[in-house]
Amino acid sequence: MIELTIADDIAEVVLNAPEKRNAVDASALQELADAYTQAERAGVRALVLRGEGKGFCAGRDIAQVDPATDDAMGFMRGTLQPLLEQIAAFPAPTFAVAHGACLGIGLGLLVATDVVYVAESAKLGSPFAALGATLDSGGHALFFERLGAHRAFDLIYSGRLMSGAEAVAAGLFSQAFPDDEVLAATRAAAAHAAQGPTLAFWASKEIIRGLRDERQGLWRSVDAENAAQAALSQTADFREGFAAFQQKRQPRFTGRG
Repeated sequence: MIELTIADDIAEVVLNAPEKRNAVDASALQELADAYTQAERAGVRALVLRGEGKGFCAGRDIAQVDPATDDAMGFMRGTLQPLLEQIAAFPAPTFAVAHGACLGIGLGLLVATDVVYVAESAKLGSPFAALGATLDSGGHALFFERLGAHRAFDLIYSGRLMSGAEAVAAGLFSQAFPDDEVLAATRAAAAHAAQGPTLAFWASKEIIRGLRDERQGLWRSVDAENAAQAALSQTADFREGFAAFQQKRQPRFTGRG
């Protein structure tokens, strides 16, 4: 179900089960984790995650799940959460293409990705009430932090799905594009990032992780920036960036120390 290609320092990871809107089970999540591991070992400088067919990912594949015997905690905490943390910690810029259904785990995969470009007609929200279940995969944090408690509850209680254009306007994700342009725009952004200073991007990921996950305040964040800048000043890309500026030319970054 999961396909990985690597070219020009860019990995493209594809959820390829369009007949079920790329819904995933434990096996697919392990394949996804393996793909990210392979991409990291290959030293790629950017990664694109997308879904084949009419939707990005409709969530967990529950067609054969029996609630009486399902190990929900084992699946969510034992399999899904480690994958989302692995995606968030990927040591290069990551991009996702959100189109069609982006629900449940599909939404979580977007939450864990650095930059999400959204098709205007994409569908995002919390349809879990119809299952007697609750929003998962980081959806509560996303909706609360970006929309506030009242709008988050409204989406959860009503089950209403937001369009991609509405989600971007509300600040959930990066940019919205017409459906037939979103993939090309995402690939172009990844290609641009893959030519950039990868270690500097990684430093920013770590600083933002501290702000998000550890709730670091302004001065702790500034201190982290100071330490990152001092470390980067010893890298080849830092020296190349300054040299290019002084020589009035475009920098040629290698993404290495």
